[in-house]
Amino acid sequence: MTYAEFLNEHGARLIDGSIITVQQTILAALLAIAIALVMGLMRLSSNYVVRSSATVYIEIFRGTSLLVQLYWIFFVLPLFGITLEKFTAGFIAVGMNLGAYGAEVVRGAIQSVPKGQYEAALALNMSPFSRMRRIIFPQALILMLPPWGNLFIELLKATALVSLISVTDLMFQAKQINGTTYLSIEAFGSALVIYYIMSRLVITPGMRWLERALSRHMSRA
Repeated sequence: MTYAEFLNEHGARLIDGSIITVQQTILAALLAIAIALVMGLMRLSSNYVVRSSATVYIEIFRGTSLLVQLYWIFFVLPLFGITLEKFTAGFIAVGMNLGAYGAEVVRGAIQSVPKGQYEAALALNMSPFSRMRRIIFPQALILMLPPWGNLFIELLKATALVSLISVTDLMFQAKQINGTTYLSIEAFGSALVIYYIMSRLVITPGMRWLERALSRHMSRA
């Protein structure tokens, strides 16, 4: 079978799997961003309980395997009365895991803003919320974007694990096609190319464009 014939026969399944992968990536990214912002700010809190709670979350999700976390969310939580549909369990596990890594990016970026900016905001008698919203966070956001670009690529690749709980993503479809046709090169080669296109030709240029746009905005401001 030529590769053109392979695509003609199985291309639709690969496209369907790619759509599921994109959906998983977007939903997991939104969840990861929300968790990272909350946990990153909690890590900077002067309250010991708040700071410790964030530290515990981050250490657990960074210190254990994403695959184990995925299995816990999908297979173990139902034993405690919490049952999630496999698609939902997939992006929640990936989002919670990458959110823990993102929290440290948020914390580090905020702490990297020059102390003079804090002092200037205090001199203007700004409230803590106003200081963070108007002065500190916009500058920290620019510092966050490069590492967040790498995290989004890692997140995309991490979504391949959701195939292990039968989410019909790109990797699931590739494995199913390989299982019925034994065309390993064509099936997994196609998946490899699609993942590469998503990461290097979509996510990376998108994050670079966002960096430039925010830098221009900050310069005008």
